Amino acid sequence: MDVELLARIQFGFTAAFHFIYPPISIGLGLILVFMEGMYLKTKNPVYHQMTRFWVKVFALVFAVGVATGIVLEFEFGTNWASYSRYVGDIFGSALAAEGVFAFFLESGFLAILVFGWNRVSPKMHFISTCLVALGSTFSAVWIIVANSFMQTPAGFHLVTSNGKTRAEITDFWGLVFNPSTIQRLTHTVVGAWATGAFFVISVSAFYLLKKKHEDFAKASLKVALPVALLATILQPVLGHFSIVQVAETQPAKLAAFEGHYDSTKPMPLYLFGMTNQDTKDTKGLAIPGMASFLLSGDFQKPVTGLDKFERNVQPPASVVFQSYHLMIAVGMLMIAITLVSTWLYRKGKLQNYPLLLKALVLSVVLPHICNQAGWFSAELGRQPYIVYPVFNKAGEIVTPGLLTSQGLSKAVNSGQVLASLVLFTAMYVMLFILFIYLLDQKIKLGPTDEDMPSKRI
Repeated sequence: MDVELLARIQFGFTAAFHFIYPPISIGLGLILVFMEGMYLKTKNPVYHQMTRFWVKVFALVFAVGVATGIVLEFEFGTNWASYSRYVGDIFGSALAAEGVFAFFLESGFLAILVFGWNRVSPKMHFISTCLVALGSTFSAVWIIVANSFMQTPAGFHLVTSNGKTRAEITDFWGLVFNPSTIQRLTHTVVGAWATGAFFVISVSAFYLLKKKHEDFAKASLKVALPVALLATILQPVLGHFSIVQVAETQPAKLAAFEGHYDSTKPMPLYLFGMTNQDTKDTKGLAIPGMASFLLSGDFQKPVTGLDKFERNVQPPASVVFQSYHLMIAVGMLMIAITLVSTWLYRKGKLQNYPLLLKALVLSVVLPHICNQAGWFSAELGRQPYIVYPVFNKAGEIVTPGLLTSQGLSKAVNSGQVLASLVLFTAMYVMLFILFIYLLDQKIKLGPTDEDMPSKRI
């Protein structure tokens, strides 16, 4: 197989596997803040029991997330050395900031969060919980900054020395607040809130089905359902602002999202369908002109299509189209499930609907599908560039981008990448099995009397 394809598969696999865990950590961190804050306010021992139980789960998720993320940084040097040389100044700053301002904050106070019960004051423990949650979110901030530079580069210039070109920072804050950072960050973080909330909802629904730890489960739902409702309703709004930004800076990606090929026509909004990049044809159920209306307020306004771009610089529209619409479809399903569940919970009737409880147990996978489909859409949508070009308002390239093929290491061959891909896959599968086993043990054990507050608390 081609070494570039293998390297992309390897990085895509390891990144997708790693991305299972940070969204849970971010969302669960926020929920822990609410749970412990409610205990400090009400002194209800159930909230203390909830916090201690979910802290144990958080620690497990955090540990596996760290272990799976380390591999990605090594891959920059092994498989993508040319890319690393090109963006080293940019990525070095962002990843260093992530380590200093996020990882050290989160991991430092994690010890107090996990082991500080009855060793520090309740307020100090709550502060630690807040700082761990803040650190997990800060981590997302700097990773999104680094990734957003690949999508919409800013705050840099190109320097050529000895025939090699590299990006060099000229404006750090211009880099941080590049054209897509805020839109992508808010969309990602709120998606993580939903991921953490559905995780808690799934386990709580399981306890209600089994008629175990019912007070604990109902109290957990009291916190998780509002977070899930807020996050799922916010996501379409934030997604809209993100799409408006994509239309301005990455029109080829937007055209691939909707399978739009004719720049002289308004863009329809497809509910589902199939697109063929060879025949330049998209078939399916669509609302004519709706995408144009959402972008500009005009159903008849033409939108740039893939016909404006040479075939060799178009993203793989078929895959991007399907992943984008999968994200939207599953997101709508999450809204519906959350609305129904919240309404029944407020009526005190949720436990009377076993089929819905079973659906809630399984719903833990839904935000992960959305997260993965969204990232696939974003990353494949900028292909064949690993760093996207900068365009002016006339659609002309001002600063050239870096092709994915140009970012590949020159020293690795397909056999080496394939061997490491097989080994990483085996290692990650075993790690996932271990994670599921340990998580299953914690859930089966459930909250215990040890999780109840001591006299000191």
